[in-house]
Amino acid sequence: MEIRYPSDLKAALGELTASVKLVCFTQTFDCESCLPARQVVDQVAVLSELITVEEFNMVLDRHQAEEYGIKRVPAVAVVGEADTGIRFYGVPDGHELVSLAQAILLVGSGDAGLSQESLTRLAQVEQPIDIQVFVTPT
Repeated sequence: MEIRYPSDLKAALGELTASVKLVCFTQTFDCESCLPARQVVDQVAVLSELITVEEFNMVLDRHQAEEYGIKRVPAVAVVGEADTGIRFYGVPDGHELVSLAQAILLVGSGDAGLSQESLTRLAQVEQPIDIQVFVTPT
């Protein structure tokens, strides 16, 4: 199902077939957007029984932040059977919420939608690559 608007989320996430964990990193002080980010994550999680939420404090839970490669808050790691490295920084609200839902469906399916040729070429990559996508509503 194609998700074009936040109103499509419930139907789309109803098609989820595998468990997905949203690992939310926040902190209590000096983070005005941490609470809104956590609230969005909680609102998404109630749309499917297959979505669970785990929260860590960036300051207190440094080991988990290092494990997930989190360097700032708020952050959400989208983790399925394996950790594919998909991370969201900031509040995934509005149109960014659609991107979060698409990431959940992607991770839950385990299928990146890549051709066999692309998968073969990616298997030849020998060093880690950090790809960042920046999104703004304007």
